[in-house]
Order: sequence, then C-alpha cells, then structure tokens
Amino acid sequence: MSIQTRRERERAEREQLIVKAARELAEAEGWEAVTTRRLAAEIEYSQPVLYSHFKGKDAIMAAVAVEGCAELALELRAARAAATGTRESLAAIGAAYTAFARRRPALYDAMFTHMVGLPFATPQAPPALQEAFGEILSAVRPVTAPGEDPGLLTETYWACLHGLTTLMRSGRLPEKAHDQRLQLLIDHFAAGTEAGRATTGRPPA
Repeated sequence: MSIQTRRERERAEREQLIVKAARELAEAEGWEAVTTRRLAAEIEYSQPVLYSHFKGKDAIMAAVAVEGCAELALELRAARAAATGTRESLAAIGAAYTAFARRRPALYDAMFTHMVGLPFATPQAPPALQEAFGEILSAVRPVTAPGEDPGLLTETYWACLHGLTTLMRSGRLPEKAHDQRLQLLIDHFAAGTEAGRATTGRPPA
C-alpha cells in the first residue's frame, strides 16, 4: 500500500468516525448538543483536525443526512420488494418511511428538517438523495393518472408522509391514530388508479 493510499484510507476513517460520533450524540442529546468542540473531545482529535475534514457543524450534518438517505433508500427498497401489487407497494413505502422517521428522529431531522445546504430536487443532488426519492417514485408512478407528472405526485406523497410524521412527533396529532391516517392517505392515492381499472377492465397491478 502506497503512502498516499494509506493517508486517503485514514482520512476516510476519520471522517466516518466524526459522522458516527455526531449521529450518536444527536440521537442521545439532540443536535443542539453537537458542537465541533464536543465532537473533537468525543473522537479524541483536536478541533483543527476536525476542521480539516468539515468546515463546521452544518457540513457534518450534511454528511449525516447523506448517510441517512442511503440507509432510508435501502429500507424503502426492501419494503417495496416485499410488497405485491400497487396499493401494497405504496402502503409498504409509507409504513417504512414513517417508521424510519419515528425510530431515528435526530437522523431524520438532519435529513429533512434542518437546513444543511444539500441540493434537493436537482441533478446535483447526491446519489443517496436521488435513490431514496427514486424508491418513493417507483411506488407512486403506477398510481399516476394520465397527464399527471409522476415526479410532482411523488413530491406530494412524500410531503404528506413528512407532514404526518412531523405533526405527530410534535404532539399536534395523536400517535394512536397514525395507522388510520396512513391508511386514509394510501386509499386516496390509490383510488384514482382503481377507478381507472374499473373503467378499462384492467386487472390490479
């Protein structure tokens, strides 16, 4: 192994250590507790070393967000692969998405609540963000009516999932009715497709 290769590997390992420490601290104490000084102490490196990897807390949160989107994409893909049929796929995506958000609140906040400077909804978005959105798109596309933009419909479905999760977490919506709300959302998104099948005689997907 060359000196350059070893240095690159060590740098990547340090970056991963910083991201891991930030995630663990945020999940335990919230993002307010995550500071560069605290992280430097946690990983036992000096602040200048930390700043040699990330410009500051926002950059660290962005790295956490990208990592979280990659994990979300995997969970959504697994949920969709296990589902059979259009409605089931849409429901599986919705359940997996909201479960992820509820199970990992600090990670979810870095991904979709805090401003972290990541480009969303553009070709410049990191691959992990595009993959997570693509999994939702794959479930929504079959319920897109003629003339509708599947991307916009996917954004709307995603926004509904995010809204349900955020309002429930903040106590604005009672958690006990979460499954019912999710079912109502799926019913209304799938209704147009099922009406179309009834008219054309096409069998369910």
